[in-house]
Amino acid sequence: MPAASPTLDLSDVAALAVDEHRAAPAAVVAAVHLRDGVQVRGIGAAGRLWYADDAPLAGVDTLFDLASVTKPVTALALARLGARSRLHRGELLGEVLPALAATRSGRVPLDLLASHRAGLDGHRQLYAPLLQGLAVDPAASLRIAADARRADCEGDPPPQGFPPVYSDLGYLLLGAALAARAGDDLDRILDREVLAPLGLTIGSARQLRARVDFDARVAPTETVGWRGGTVRGAVHDENAWALARDAAAGHAGLFGDARAVVDLGVAILDALAGRGDAILGPADLEPVLRDRPGGSLLAGFDRRSGENPTSGPRFGARTFGHLGFTGTSLWIDPDAQLVGVLLTNRVHPTRDGDAIRRARPAVYAALAERMLR
Repeated sequence: MPAASPTLDLSDVAALAVDEHRAAPAAVVAAVHLRDGVQVRGIGAAGRLWYADDAPLAGVDTLFDLASVTKPVTALALARLGARSRLHRGELLGEVLPALAATRSGRVPLDLLASHRAGLDGHRQLYAPLLQGLAVDPAASLRIAADARRADCEGDPPPQGFPPVYSDLGYLLLGAALAARAGDDLDRILDREVLAPLGLTIGSARQLRARVDFDARVAPTETVGWRGGTVRGAVHDENAWALARDAAAGHAGLFGDARAVVDLGVAILDALAGRGDAILGPADLEPVLRDRPGGSLLAGFDRRSGENPTSGPRFGARTFGHLGFTGTSLWIDPDAQLVGVLLTNRVHPTRDGDAIRRARPAVYAALAERMLR
């Protein structure tokens, strides 16, 4: 583990999201630059947990609903189980979950679910029965997800998969497969395989509630009438909440603070370099991070892309990471050895508005400018 230098104050960088772009009531940024054997660290917070003068100030220990930043952890758990031959990413969904063998995705390999190339639609309102006061049947929901194939993606998938479409449904199914094979609830598997070995303050609502002052530290997300008002201390994603409640699904359900998320990124850099006691090796990460045909989606992460990338202009071409719908993000530049994190609750009090799209590149540009001096 490289030595650590004094921590830089990045509060002014966090304030770009809150004060300049008005993207969220609260924002916390964290960064690590591995430079000449030294960890140069930065962290800062801005705003209040909700829009009120007496609301608690955001702090570096504020916990956020990570939303789809859960997906990289699910992908790393798949890699960990694969490294110990507990599960092979080439196994078919129906082999791991026999109840789904007769669905349209029964013959889809887990690797294609992880890389968004299983031919699935992105989303289904699996939580819809709750709107009528009815219970959600988890087994039926998984069958709906597995049958949600796009019209142009019939039959067995080709070896490289169908054209990529970002799919929460694919990760919901992947998480269910991991849980079935490992014989435990998914949040416990993610903790055992990835989070606990790294000592990270990341977990499901029920896990963090048992470990830290979760309800006082967590930022609220959206105000949703049918869920009883402002969602705080429960996952924002409706499907994850309907199917896992205070546990986690493969696509959403984890909470964490910025320091923990940036340390997750550092652990990935260590694994790529084979440094220290990394939980995975470079060969284990190869299927997770290799470029795949048809787009920027990898198998648990996304590649930097577009003319105005979310990671800003200073992160390099091989940068990879992930966004979360609630306003969270993680970007990792393996060439610059730079990890950056921006956590916000941009969906509070409503998901309407797109200021986060302008805030993210601005924040990451400022973060990289400070860290790479």
